[in-house]
Amino acid sequence: MTAARYTSYMTDKVGPLPFCPGCGHHIITRALDKALIRLQKDPKEVVIVTDIGCIGLSDRHFVLNAFHGLHGRSITYGCGLKLARPDLTVVVIQGDGGCGIGGTHLLNAARRNIGMTLIVANNFNYGMTGGQHSVTTPANGFTSTTPMGNIEGPMDLCATAAAAGASWVYRATAFDKDLDAVIARAIEQPGFAMVDIWELCTAYYSPRNQLKKNELFSLLEKCGFTHGQVVDKPRPEYSQRYRESCERAARKPKEPFVIEPKFPNALQKQTGIVIAGGAGQKIKSAATIFGQAAMLSGLEATQKDDYPITVMSGHSIAEVIVSPERIDYTAIDVPDCLILLSEEGLAKIKAWMEKLPETCVVLADEDLKIPPTKARVLSLPFKKTSRKVDRLAIATVALASLLKESGMFPLEALTTALSTFQKPAIAEKNDAAARAGFDLLIAHPAAKAGGNL
Repeated sequence: MTAARYTSYMTDKVGPLPFCPGCGHHIITRALDKALIRLQKDPKEVVIVTDIGCIGLSDRHFVLNAFHGLHGRSITYGCGLKLARPDLTVVVIQGDGGCGIGGTHLLNAARRNIGMTLIVANNFNYGMTGGQHSVTTPANGFTSTTPMGNIEGPMDLCATAAAAGASWVYRATAFDKDLDAVIARAIEQPGFAMVDIWELCTAYYSPRNQLKKNELFSLLEKCGFTHGQVVDKPRPEYSQRYRESCERAARKPKEPFVIEPKFPNALQKQTGIVIAGGAGQKIKSAATIFGQAAMLSGLEATQKDDYPITVMSGHSIAEVIVSPERIDYTAIDVPDCLILLSEEGLAKIKAWMEKLPETCVVLADEDLKIPPTKARVLSLPFKKTSRKVDRLAIATVALASLLKESGMFPLEALTTALSTFQKPAIAEKNDAAARAGFDLLIAHPAAKAGGNL
């Protein structure tokens, strides 16, 4: 018989397990280690995912990959890991509190049959935060939030997972002598597998309810919950089915488009541009084209958008940063250039106006009443100009005017971006709008080229 390559997947370099004396988490953590020893899994190919809660402290005691996240969300992280790397063995550990907070994640992981193992350390309360009741607290159970006894009935986690479509479900206790073997069987399942492990919280729930080993087994019977195998109905695993469906589609993956610099630029420093307009003015798409034109001119570019949940009404704001150097900070605290195209956009950024320095250039539609500001303001007929070409091209008109004002890169870079990244019919209209906007400063008596940028 060949000797086991891995004799333990745990380390004592971070100190002893941090759980209370007598806590079932000790047993569950050690049982997981023994299960992995049984299976002789490559540590590099195993990921333990945990979230908030006492049991979430266990991950750092394993010499494995680990992911620690928000309370109730560990299943979502596990799903993402399995979908991205289906070759990994994903073990999610969370408490009954995490199951309650992330109940919808439990339902959908079971429904989809995503190939991971969920170990639930079920001690009937939130042990880390003072022993509050959870979704599995038994009826009449005493906790810090149910001092007169819990008036709710406990959620049957196994029945819930089974109803959602889980292919393998088992209820165990921390006192089961074959617990490590049960966990090993769960890990070997190709689809979603859950082990609901009932245990003792010696800090809160057990002393408040005189719950010990014998009482725990009596509680199982009283609740009418199955002790042992609840579901064993294998079915195709989700990530495998997903990849097979993609292969059947036989579509060649779309190659990423590489933007190679073709034009010069005259930008000396990182420059923040804010375009403030309203819904329907194509603010976001125009800002994107402008950023792509900047990249065609050898510049770095970022874009952040802001708009209300109504989408088709209200403000639409785009923040574009262009820079000859790498952009590490993607927020605009004070813009170098502000483009104002609607009342909604002006109302959204009005608080900025008093803070704008003299070096800032404001390009505003002539119909807008601009609040007092130290910035240099150019009021231009953006709306009237866009109507001659396409009323939806107002942002393109204004951005082309900015190019003329700043000279940061040539108009040809913008028109090339339009023809490259937009459909021909749309690009043709926006090309005309860009040229009209570029010429606008020449025709407008109050505007002068060669601004502050």
